[in-house]
Amino acid sequence: MAAKKSSTPNRGFKVADQIQRDLTELIARELKDPRVGMVTLQSVEVTPDYAHAKVWFSVLVGDPQETQDALNQAAGFLRNGLFKRLHIHTVPTLHFLFDRTTERAADMNALIAQAVASRSKDEG
Repeated sequence: MAAKKSSTPNRGFKVADQIQRDLTELIARELKDPRVGMVTLQSVEVTPDYAHAKVWFSVLVGDPQETQDALNQAAGFLRNGLFKRLHIHTVPTLHFLFDRTTERAADMNALIAQAVASRSKDEG
């Protein structure tokens, strides 16, 4: 007989996904800080006890550090907004982190283009 799988890890992903959707809406509609411009939430990672959530974001325009500072200052306000929307016992403390994935991808693309260009010069 197969052992019953726990639904707890799946629930963590669902909670993280819901937090991401709700935060996106809260930041866009209710956060009035001028330092927070066009922010995209990339992912949310919730600890198993739901006490903390790491929220990775990217920005289209503006200073990432300034945006991160503004979001972390507004974390209590955003957490309060989540508390009203989420129906879970513990709403996590939010920690905003700048996601450098797009920067790294651009750097890697530049390195690849440079390597291809130098290879074609060597062969030519």
